[in-house]
Amino acid sequence: MKLHNAMWPGLVGKEPGTDHPPISLERMLEMTAAASVNGRKYDGVDLFLFHPHTDPDASDDAIKAMADQIAAHGLKVGSLVAPVWPGTVGGPAFGSADDRKNFVLAVEKACRIADILKAHGVREYGLIRIDSAGGVHDWAEDPAGNTKKIAETWREAGKVAAQHGERLAAEGEICWGGMHSWKAMIDTLEATGMPETVGFQADLAHTYLYLMGYNAPEAALLKEGYTDEEFWPAYKTLTDALRPWTIDFHVAQNDGSVHGTGSHDKTGRHCRADDPNGKLDIVKCSTFWLQGAAERGMKHICWDGCMFPNDILEDARTWETILGKMIEVDEAL
Repeated sequence: MKLHNAMWPGLVGKEPGTDHPPISLERMLEMTAAASVNGRKYDGVDLFLFHPHTDPDASDDAIKAMADQIAAHGLKVGSLVAPVWPGTVGGPAFGSADDRKNFVLAVEKACRIADILKAHGVREYGLIRIDSAGGVHDWAEDPAGNTKKIAETWREAGKVAAQHGERLAAEGEICWGGMHSWKAMIDTLEATGMPETVGFQADLAHTYLYLMGYNAPEAALLKEGYTDEEFWPAYKTLTDALRPWTIDFHVAQNDGSVHGTGSHDKTGRHCRADDPNGKLDIVKCSTFWLQGAAERGMKHICWDGCMFPNDILEDARTWETILGKMIEVDEAL
Protein backbone atom coordinates (compact mmCIF):
# COMPACT_ATOMS: atom_id res chain seq x y z
CA MET A 1 0.00 0.00 0.00
CA LYS A 2 1.08 3.57 -0.67
CA LEU A 3 1.26 5.62 2.54
CA HIS A 4 -0.29 9.09 2.58
CA ASN A 5 -0.57 11.94 5.05
CA ALA A 6 -3.71 14.08 5.25
CA MET A 7 -3.27 17.82 4.71
CA TRP A 8 -6.54 18.94 6.35
CA PRO A 9 -5.28 18.63 9.96
CA GLY A 10 -3.63 21.95 9.13
CA LEU A 11 -7.12 23.41 8.53
CA VAL A 12 -9.84 21.61 10.50
CA GLY A 13 -10.50 23.34 13.81
CA LYS A 14 -7.94 26.05 13.03
CA GLU A 15 -8.84 29.73 13.33
CA PRO A 16 -6.88 32.76 12.10
CA GLY A 17 -5.80 35.17 14.82
CA THR A 18 -5.74 32.51 17.56
CA ASP A 19 -2.99 30.35 19.03
CA HIS A 20 -4.04 27.64 16.58
CA PRO A 21 -4.07 29.34 13.17
CA PRO A 22 -4.25 27.35 9.93
CA ILE A 23 -1.02 25.70 8.83
CA SER A 24 -0.25 26.33 5.17
CA LEU A 25 -0.26 23.59 2.57
CA GLU A 26 3.41 24.30 1.87
CA ARG A 27 4.32 23.77 5.54
CA MET A 28 2.25 20.57 5.74
CA LEU A 29 4.02 19.29 2.62
CA GLU A 30 7.43 20.18 4.06
CA MET A 31 6.76 18.28 7.28
CA THR A 32 5.37 15.29 5.42
CA ALA A 33 8.30 15.09 3.02
CA ALA A 34 10.83 15.42 5.86
CA ALA A 35 9.56 12.37 7.76
CA SER A 36 11.47 9.11 7.35
CA VAL A 37 11.45 5.79 9.21
CA ASN A 38 14.12 3.22 8.41
CA GLY A 39 14.51 4.78 4.98
CA ARG A 40 10.80 4.71 4.13
CA LYS A 41 8.93 7.94 3.52
CA TYR A 42 5.38 9.04 2.84
CA ASP A 43 4.36 8.36 -0.76
CA GLY A 44 1.80 11.12 -1.02
CA VAL A 45 -0.88 13.33 0.47
CA ASP A 46 -4.66 13.58 0.48
CA LEU A 47 -6.11 17.07 0.03
CA PHE A 48 -9.07 19.13 1.22
CA LEU A 49 -10.17 21.26 -1.73
CA PHE A 50 -10.96 24.50 0.04
CA HIS A 51 -9.36 27.69 1.32
CA PRO A 52 -6.72 28.44 2.40
CA HIS A 53 -5.06 25.32 0.99
CA THR A 54 -6.93 25.15 -2.31
CA ASP A 55 -9.37 27.51 -4.00
CA PRO A 56 -12.05 25.20 -5.45
CA ASP A 57 -12.44 27.72 -8.30
CA ALA A 58 -8.70 28.17 -8.91
CA SER A 59 -7.57 28.45 -12.51
CA ASP A 60 -6.10 25.47 -14.32
CA ASP A 61 -2.68 27.10 -14.08
CA ALA A 62 -3.03 27.57 -10.32
CA ILE A 63 -3.95 23.92 -9.84
CA LYS A 64 -1.01 22.88 -12.02
CA ALA A 65 1.27 25.07 -9.90
CA MET A 66 0.00 23.30 -6.77
CA ALA A 67 0.65 19.97 -8.46
CA ASP A 68 4.19 21.08 -9.28
CA GLN A 69 4.68 22.07 -5.64
CA ILE A 70 3.53 18.66 -4.39
CA ALA A 71 5.57 16.76 -6.96
CA ALA A 72 8.67 18.80 -6.05
CA HIS A 73 8.49 17.22 -2.61
CA GLY A 74 8.49 13.76 -4.19
CA LEU A 75 4.84 13.23 -3.27
CA LYS A 76 1.73 12.07 -5.12
CA VAL A 77 -1.89 13.12 -4.58
CA GLY A 78 -4.43 10.48 -3.61
CA SER A 79 -7.97 11.15 -2.41
CA LEU A 80 -9.57 14.59 -2.56
CA VAL A 81 -12.11 15.93 -0.08
CA ALA A 82 -14.90 17.74 -1.93
CA PRO A 83 -16.10 20.98 -0.24
CA VAL A 84 -19.64 19.71 0.32
CA TRP A 85 -20.39 21.42 3.65
CA PRO A 86 -22.29 24.62 4.41
CA GLY A 87 -19.82 27.49 4.47
CA THR A 88 -17.76 25.94 1.68
CA VAL A 89 -19.36 25.24 -1.70
CA GLY A 90 -22.02 22.72 -0.79
CA GLY A 91 -24.90 22.18 1.58
CA PRO A 92 -26.63 19.29 3.32
CA ALA A 93 -27.41 16.41 0.99
CA PHE A 94 -30.88 16.30 2.57
CA GLY A 95 -31.34 20.08 2.72
CA SER A 96 -33.16 22.50 0.44
CA ALA A 97 -33.14 22.21 -3.33
CA ASP A 98 -30.34 24.79 -3.42
CA ASP A 99 -28.37 22.91 -0.76
CA ARG A 100 -28.56 19.72 -2.74
CA LYS A 101 -27.68 21.46 -6.00
CA ASN A 102 -24.65 23.01 -4.31
CA PHE A 103 -23.62 19.62 -2.93
CA VAL A 104 -23.47 18.21 -6.45
CA LEU A 105 -21.70 21.39 -7.60
CA ALA A 106 -19.01 20.80 -4.97
CA VAL A 107 -18.43 17.33 -6.38
CA GLU A 108 -18.26 18.79 -9.91
CA LYS A 109 -15.58 21.24 -8.77
CA ALA A 110 -13.63 18.43 -7.11
CA CYS A 111 -13.82 16.33 -10.27
CA ARG A 112 -12.48 19.21 -12.37
CA ILE A 113 -9.48 19.56 -10.07
CA ALA A 114 -9.03 15.78 -10.07
CA ASP A 115 -8.88 15.82 -13.87
CA ILE A 116 -6.16 18.49 -13.85
CA LEU A 117 -4.10 16.58 -11.28
CA LYS A 118 -4.41 13.35 -13.27
CA ALA A 119 -3.40 15.07 -16.50
CA HIS A 120 -0.42 16.57 -14.69
CA GLY A 121 0.70 13.11 -13.53
CA VAL A 122 0.80 13.84 -9.80
CA ARG A 123 -2.40 11.83 -9.17
CA GLU A 124 -2.68 8.20 -10.26
CA TYR A 125 -5.09 6.74 -7.68
CA GLY A 126 -7.53 7.75 -4.96
CA LEU A 127 -11.09 9.02 -4.99
CA ILE A 128 -13.29 11.89 -3.87
CA ARG A 129 -14.59 12.02 -0.33
CA ILE A 130 -18.02 13.28 0.71
CA ASP A 131 -20.34 13.34 3.74
CA SER A 132 -24.05 13.97 4.10
CA ALA A 133 -23.03 17.47 5.31
CA GLY A 134 -26.05 17.78 7.60
CA GLY A 135 -26.53 17.25 11.33
CA VAL A 136 -27.99 14.25 13.11
CA HIS A 137 -30.81 16.22 14.77
CA ASP A 138 -31.95 17.69 11.46
CA TRP A 139 -31.87 14.25 9.85
CA ALA A 140 -33.85 12.76 12.75
CA GLU A 141 -36.81 15.03 12.03
CA ASP A 142 -37.66 12.72 9.13
CA PRO A 143 -35.29 9.72 9.02
CA ALA A 144 -36.88 7.92 6.09
CA GLY A 145 -37.46 11.05 4.03
CA ASN A 146 -34.02 12.47 4.71
CA THR A 147 -32.26 9.20 3.94
CA LYS A 148 -34.13 9.17 0.64
CA LYS A 149 -32.95 12.72 -0.09
CA ILE A 150 -29.33 11.88 0.73
CA ALA A 151 -29.50 8.88 -1.58
CA GLU A 152 -30.95 10.97 -4.39
CA THR A 153 -28.28 13.65 -3.94
CA TRP A 154 -25.49 11.08 -3.78
CA ARG A 155 -26.77 9.42 -6.94
CA GLU A 156 -26.64 12.73 -8.79
CA ALA A 157 -23.15 13.36 -7.46
CA GLY A 158 -22.21 9.78 -8.36
CA LYS A 159 -23.27 10.33 -11.95
CA VAL A 160 -20.99 13.37 -12.13
CA ALA A 161 -18.10 11.44 -10.59
CA ALA A 162 -18.53 8.51 -12.97
CA GLN A 163 -18.30 10.86 -15.96
CA HIS A 164 -14.83 11.81 -14.72
CA GLY A 165 -13.73 8.27 -13.92
CA GLU A 166 -13.99 8.98 -10.20
CA ARG A 167 -15.59 7.24 -7.23
CA LEU A 168 -17.11 8.84 -4.14
CA ALA A 169 -16.46 7.65 -0.59
CA ALA A 170 -18.73 8.73 2.25
CA GLU A 171 -16.79 9.05 5.50
CA GLY A 172 -18.59 7.48 8.42
CA GLU A 173 -18.68 10.06 11.20
CA ILE A 174 -21.23 10.13 13.99
CA CYS A 175 -21.81 13.87 13.53
CA TRP A 176 -23.43 13.52 10.08
CA GLY A 177 -27.10 12.60 9.71
CA GLY A 178 -27.79 9.37 7.90
CA MET A 179 -24.19 8.32 8.59
CA HIS A 180 -24.22 8.55 12.39
CA SER A 181 -24.38 4.80 13.06
CA TRP A 182 -23.13 1.78 11.17
CA LYS A 183 -26.70 0.70 10.48
CA ALA A 184 -27.75 4.13 9.23
CA MET A 185 -24.62 4.24 7.05
CA ILE A 186 -25.50 0.93 5.41
CA ASP A 187 -29.13 2.02 4.95
CA THR A 188 -27.97 5.19 3.16
CA LEU A 189 -25.48 3.36 0.94
CA GLU A 190 -28.04 0.72 0.03
CA ALA A 191 -30.64 3.39 -0.72
CA THR A 192 -28.11 5.12 -2.99
CA GLY A 193 -27.60 1.83 -4.80
CA MET A 194 -24.43 2.72 -6.71
CA PRO A 195 -21.82 0.36 -5.21
CA GLU A 196 -19.56 0.72 -8.24
CA THR A 197 -19.36 4.49 -7.72
CA VAL A 198 -20.48 5.45 -4.19
CA GLY A 199 -18.90 3.62 -1.27
CA PHE A 200 -17.62 4.03 2.27
CA GLN A 201 -14.54 5.69 3.72
CA ALA A 202 -13.58 4.06 7.02
CA ASP A 203 -11.64 5.97 9.67
CA LEU A 204 -10.48 3.98 12.70
CA ALA A 205 -11.23 6.81 15.13
CA HIS A 206 -14.70 7.55 13.81
CA THR A 207 -15.84 3.96 13.37
CA TYR A 208 -14.86 3.19 16.97
CA LEU A 209 -17.81 5.38 17.99
CA TYR A 210 -20.04 3.25 15.76
CA LEU A 211 -19.26 0.34 18.09
CA MET A 212 -20.36 2.34 21.12
CA GLY A 213 -23.58 3.62 19.54
CA TYR A 214 -22.79 7.16 20.65
CA ASN A 215 -25.49 8.85 18.54
CA ALA A 216 -27.56 5.69 18.04
CA PRO A 217 -27.75 3.56 21.21
CA GLU A 218 -29.95 1.05 19.42
CA ALA A 219 -27.05 0.24 17.08
CA ALA A 220 -24.40 -0.19 19.79
CA LEU A 221 -22.31 -3.35 19.58
CA LEU A 222 -20.43 -2.76 22.83
CA LYS A 223 -21.04 -1.24 26.25
CA GLU A 224 -18.61 0.75 28.37
CA GLY A 225 -16.36 -1.58 30.31
CA TYR A 226 -16.31 -4.21 27.58
CA THR A 227 -13.66 -6.91 27.69
CA ASP A 228 -11.14 -7.80 25.00
CA GLU A 229 -13.08 -11.01 24.42
CA GLU A 230 -16.18 -8.93 23.67
CA PHE A 231 -14.38 -6.35 21.53
CA TRP A 232 -13.09 -8.49 18.67
CA PRO A 233 -16.38 -10.27 17.80
CA ALA A 234 -18.10 -6.87 17.82
CA TYR A 235 -15.37 -5.42 15.61
CA LYS A 236 -15.79 -8.31 13.21
CA THR A 237 -19.54 -7.66 13.02
CA LEU A 238 -18.90 -3.98 12.25
CA THR A 239 -16.21 -4.53 9.65
CA ASP A 240 -17.93 -7.48 7.97
CA ALA A 241 -20.98 -5.25 7.44
CA LEU A 242 -19.13 -2.20 6.09
CA ARG A 243 -16.03 -3.72 4.48
CA PRO A 244 -17.76 -4.60 1.17
CA TRP A 245 -18.53 -0.88 0.78
CA THR A 246 -15.10 0.35 1.96
CA ILE A 247 -13.03 1.94 -0.81
CA ASP A 248 -10.90 4.42 1.18
CA PHE A 249 -9.27 4.09 4.59
CA HIS A 250 -7.83 6.30 7.33
CA VAL A 251 -5.41 4.96 9.90
CA ALA A 252 -6.14 6.74 13.20
CA GLN A 253 -6.47 6.36 16.96
CA ASN A 254 -9.30 7.12 19.39
CA ASP A 255 -9.33 7.36 23.19
CA GLY A 256 -13.05 6.61 23.45
CA SER A 257 -14.12 10.25 23.73
CA VAL A 258 -15.71 12.67 21.30
CA HIS A 259 -14.36 16.01 20.24
CA GLY A 260 -14.94 18.64 17.60
CA THR A 261 -15.74 22.21 16.73
CA GLY A 262 -18.51 23.82 14.71
CA SER A 263 -20.30 21.44 12.35
CA HIS A 264 -17.89 18.68 13.39
CA ASP A 265 -19.09 18.80 16.99
CA LYS A 266 -19.14 15.51 18.88
CA THR A 267 -17.28 13.32 16.46
CA GLY A 268 -14.64 10.67 17.09
CA ARG A 269 -11.53 12.14 18.72
CA HIS A 270 -8.32 11.66 16.79
CA CYS A 271 -5.43 10.83 19.10
CA ARG A 272 -1.71 10.57 18.54
CA ALA A 273 -0.55 7.23 17.18
CA ASP A 274 1.23 6.46 20.45
CA ASP A 275 -1.43 7.88 22.79
CA PRO A 276 -1.35 5.75 25.97
CA ASN A 277 -5.12 6.16 26.27
CA GLY A 278 -5.78 4.87 22.77
CA LYS A 279 -8.54 2.26 22.66
CA LEU A 280 -7.46 0.61 19.41
CA ASP A 281 -4.81 -1.84 18.38
CA ILE A 282 -4.21 0.22 15.25
CA VAL A 283 -2.46 -2.47 13.25
CA LYS A 284 -4.85 -5.31 14.06
CA CYS A 285 -7.96 -3.16 13.59
CA SER A 286 -6.67 -1.93 10.23
CA THR A 287 -6.29 -5.48 8.92
CA PHE A 288 -10.01 -6.09 9.51
CA TRP A 289 -10.93 -3.21 7.20
CA LEU A 290 -8.24 -3.85 4.59
CA GLN A 291 -8.98 -7.48 3.81
CA GLY A 292 -9.43 -7.66 0.03
CA ALA A 293 -8.58 -3.95 -0.32
CA ALA A 294 -6.89 -4.38 -3.71
CA GLU A 295 -10.00 -6.10 -5.06
CA ARG A 296 -11.96 -2.95 -4.17
CA GLY A 297 -9.47 -0.77 -6.04
CA MET A 298 -7.63 0.58 -3.00
CA LYS A 299 -3.99 1.50 -3.60
CA HIS A 300 -3.23 3.74 -0.62
CA ILE A 301 -4.06 4.38 3.01
CA CYS A 302 -3.98 7.76 4.76
CA TRP A 303 -3.37 8.96 8.29
CA ASP A 304 -6.01 11.31 9.71
CA GLY A 305 -5.29 13.32 12.85
CA CYS A 306 -7.61 16.31 12.96
CA MET A 307 -7.73 18.90 15.72
CA PHE A 308 -4.29 18.27 17.16
CA PRO A 309 -2.70 21.38 18.74
CA ASN A 310 -0.37 23.19 16.37
CA ASP A 311 2.69 22.47 18.51
CA ILE A 312 2.06 18.75 18.05
CA LEU A 313 1.56 19.15 14.30
CA GLU A 314 4.77 21.17 14.07
CA ASP A 315 6.77 18.45 15.87
CA ALA A 316 8.68 16.23 13.43
CA ARG A 317 8.36 13.31 15.84
CA THR A 318 4.58 13.36 15.36
CA TRP A 319 4.86 12.57 11.67
CA GLU A 320 7.57 9.97 12.14
CA THR A 321 5.58 8.15 14.82
CA ILE A 322 2.57 8.12 12.51
CA LEU A 323 4.65 6.94 9.56
CA GLY A 324 6.12 4.15 11.64
CA LYS A 325 2.66 2.93 12.63
CA MET A 326 1.45 3.08 9.02
CA ILE A 327 4.45 0.99 7.96
CA GLU A 328 3.42 -1.57 10.56
CA VAL A 329 -0.09 -1.62 9.07
CA ASP A 330 1.26 -2.12 5.56
CA GLU A 331 3.59 -4.91 6.67
CA ALA A 332 0.69 -6.68 8.43
CA LEU A 333 -1.42 -6.92 5.27
